[in-house]
Amino acid sequence: MSKNCNGRKVKALEGFLQQVVNGITLGSIYALMALGYTMVYGIIRLINFAHADVYMIGAYVGYFCMTFLKLGFLPSLVIAMFVCTVLGILIEKIAYRPLRNATRISVLITAIGVSLFLEYGMMFFVTANVRTYPEMTGIMARSLKLGNIVVSMQQIILVSITIILMILLQFIVKKTKIGKAMRAVSMDKDAAELMGINVDSTISFTFGLGSALAGAAGVLVGVYYNTINPLMGTVPGLKAFIAAVFGGIGIIPGAMIGGYFIGAVEVLVAGYGNSMYRDAVVFAILILILIVKPSGLLGKNTREKV
Repeated sequence: MSKNCNGRKVKALEGFLQQVVNGITLGSIYALMALGYTMVYGIIRLINFAHADVYMIGAYVGYFCMTFLKLGFLPSLVIAMFVCTVLGILIEKIAYRPLRNATRISVLITAIGVSLFLEYGMMFFVTANVRTYPEMTGIMARSLKLGNIVVSMQQIILVSITIILMILLQFIVKKTKIGKAMRAVSMDKDAAELMGINVDSTISFTFGLGSALAGAAGVLVGVYYNTINPLMGTVPGLKAFIAAVFGGIGIIPGAMIGGYFIGAVEVLVAGYGNSMYRDAVVFAILILILIVKPSGLLGKNTREKV
């Protein structure tokens, strides 16, 4: 009797650890996307709803590189990040910079307009059909098995790349000249300009940096989940935004924590409850955090910093 009981406990523990692994994988995607939201908000107080569609375009760039150019995973990832960086800078220059001194509602409507333009523009060029990423081979197709816990190499590589990009981002923001400029602009734009900082270039760089992370997330999702479509960014984009709000929008470590928390919650709800309710639970968390602590987990009742 005790052996059966112990066996059930071990199986339950292994099942839980498997869900944790899956949650960390999904959380890595949300964290990468949330960083883009939080950096842009931290520097110009804008919720860039087009960010999720930059993620979608990154997935398509990776797909075309792997399928038609026959490039490997890493070259495709780098190209997707570069294309999304350029796209992010162009979006800022064309759509947002002319509205720098406009009302918030005008900028918000523009952000939604840019999002819809990217979604349906891609739908026009690539059609609404679901595309499938090429099957991974070699080391990418392998997996590790610890008891009943299975960890694929794709999961390990996805999480590893996410952590590397987060460390690189922290280094850029904390240790480089442009990073200091980003923090200065986020604190006081006018004072930063008086100190000789090129505010426009700093904001463009921030958009480019956030878009590069979104592009990386798009390729990683394409490789891990295999399928992509022009509207793939809508729901993940909202969840990444919730992750940014949960951690404290405008605060980089908060976006990371929020991403992993939302990913873990979603997977655990799907694994132990009903997968139909996982989106509802995530949005309920947003409502709860806005009621209990509107500034987020790491936020303070002062101006947020990048």
